[in-house]
Amino acid sequence: MSLYVQGLSKRAPNTGMAEFQEVMRQELENSMHCELEKLLSTAKDAEAEISRKDFEGFKNLFHRFLQVKGPSVDWAKIHRPPEDSIQPYEKIKGKGLPDSVAASLNKLVVVKLNGGLGTSMGCKGPKSLISVRNENTFLDLTVQQIEHLNKAFNTDVPLVLMNSFNTDEDTKKILQKYTHHRVKIHTFNQSRYPRINKESLLPVATNVSTTGENTEAWYPPGHGDIYASFYNSGLLDKLIAEGKEYMFVSNIDNLGATVDLHILHHLMSQPNGKRCEFVMEVTDKTRADVKGGTLTEYDGKLRLLEIAQVPKAHVDEFKSVTKFKIFNTNNLWVSMPAIKRLQEQNAMDLEIIVNPKLMNPRYGGSEVGVAVGQTLDGGLNVVQLETAVGAAIKSFDNALGINVPRSRFLPVKTTSDLLLVMSNLYSLKDGSLTMSERREFPTTPHVKLGSSFTKVHDYLTRFESIPDMLELDHLTVSGDVTFGKQVSLKGTVIIIANHGDRIDIPAEALLENKIVSGNLRILDH
Repeated sequence: MSLYVQGLSKRAPNTGMAEFQEVMRQELENSMHCELEKLLSTAKDAEAEISRKDFEGFKNLFHRFLQVKGPSVDWAKIHRPPEDSIQPYEKIKGKGLPDSVAASLNKLVVVKLNGGLGTSMGCKGPKSLISVRNENTFLDLTVQQIEHLNKAFNTDVPLVLMNSFNTDEDTKKILQKYTHHRVKIHTFNQSRYPRINKESLLPVATNVSTTGENTEAWYPPGHGDIYASFYNSGLLDKLIAEGKEYMFVSNIDNLGATVDLHILHHLMSQPNGKRCEFVMEVTDKTRADVKGGTLTEYDGKLRLLEIAQVPKAHVDEFKSVTKFKIFNTNNLWVSMPAIKRLQEQNAMDLEIIVNPKLMNPRYGGSEVGVAVGQTLDGGLNVVQLETAVGAAIKSFDNALGINVPRSRFLPVKTTSDLLLVMSNLYSLKDGSLTMSERREFPTTPHVKLGSSFTKVHDYLTRFESIPDMLELDHLTVSGDVTFGKQVSLKGTVIIIANHGDRIDIPAEALLENKIVSGNLRILDH
C-alpha cells in the first residue's frame, strides 16, 4: 500500500487526516473499478457474466481491505471460549444413535474443497488426483466413502466439489469414471480474483484470460469464498429444494474427514429454535500444530483466530499449547438454509487475509505492473486478498466447537505425510483409513523426509516398498537415501547421507533406535 501511504504524507498537513484518507480510499476504489471494467471488456459473453459476478465479490473484499485500520483483532478482547461452547466428542458419541440414521443422512451434503494443485509435491494438475493408497487418489477414496454410506443405509448423500479455475477442467474429465457409482457428484467453481500490485493496488492482469503470460495474474481467493460461490452457482438453492439441510465440508486432502454419524445425529436432534447452525471440529494441539487457527471468545461470540491476525508481540502466546489448547481441523458442519439467509442479508463477515506473493520475473504484466513494484531480480510484489471458511463461525447462530479425536485430522501436505498413509500404520476399508489395531499406541510417528523426497516421483523411486512402521516413533531422513524391499523401522531412526554420499538401506533390514550416517552402497553384482 506504499503509493497510498506516500500520497497521504504529501498532502496530510493541509487536510484533516480522516477526511483525506477517505478521499484517497475513494480514488483507489474508483481506479480499481475502472481497471476491472477494462478487464471485463476483454471477456466473451458467457465469460463476461461469470467474471462480472466474481468482480462484484472482489470489489466488496477490496472495499473492506481499504477500510481496515490497524490489526483486525484487539488482543485484550480475546478470551478462552466458555466450557460449554466446545463439547468433547465422547459426550456427543455417548448419546448413541437412533435405530435409523437414514433420514438424517438424506439431509446431508458432503462438500470437498478441491481448488488446490499438487505443485508443492511436484505434481501437475489437481492435488485430489494424486495416488495416496493402493493406486487410489484422494478423490477415489472420497467417492468410495460416500458410496459405502449410500449402500449401507440406502440413502442419497451427494458429493459436491468446490473446484477452482486451476482444477475444474482436469477434475471434470476424471468424474466420468464415477458415472456408475452410487453417488451423485456436483461441482461448482470458486471465484477468480485478480492479483493486485502491492505498490499501485491495481490488477496486474491485462485481460481476463488465465493462459499465457496472464496465468499468474489470477488466484482463487481462499476457501472462505465457498459461501458466496455456492450461493451464486444456484446449486445451494437446488439442494435445499431437494430437502438437504447441512453440509459437511472439509479439505479433500484430509483423509480423516469422513462423515461422522454421531455429530450428524447431534445436529439433527436439536429442537428447531435452538438448531446449531455451525460446528467446527477442533482437536488437541501438539507442538506440530502451533500455527493452526484456534477458537476464542471475542465480543461474546465464538471466533476463529488465525496466526496471520495475531499482533507480533503475541505470536508466542498464540503458539502456546497451554493457553490455546485446540486448533481448527477445517472439518465443518454448516446449515445450508443459514448460508442462504446470511448471503441474502449480506451478513457474512469474514476477516481478510492479506497474502503477499512474488510473481515470476518473466511475467509481462501491465504497464503499471512493470513500472512499479518490481524487486531487484525483476519479480513483481503482488497481494492476494483471501478469506477462510472457518472465519464465518461468528456469523452463525448457536455455533459450537466439538473436540474430536486426532484421527479425524489426517492431512497429506507433504511426502512425509504420504509415507504415513501408505504404510501399514493404517488399514483401508470402504475408502476410509483407520489406525491399524496392531499398533500398540494411538499416536502417529513423527516423520521428516529431506528435500530429496519432496516430489512424489522422487519419493516413490527411493522406496522399493514402503517400510514396516508399526513400531516407529520418529523417522528423519536427509540426503541421498534409498530403501530396499521389506525394511522395518522401529523406535527412533535417523538416516543422514552427507553431501556427495549415498546410503542404500538393504532389503529386509531392521533398524531399531539407530542413527545411520556416512556412505553405504549396495551394488548388484
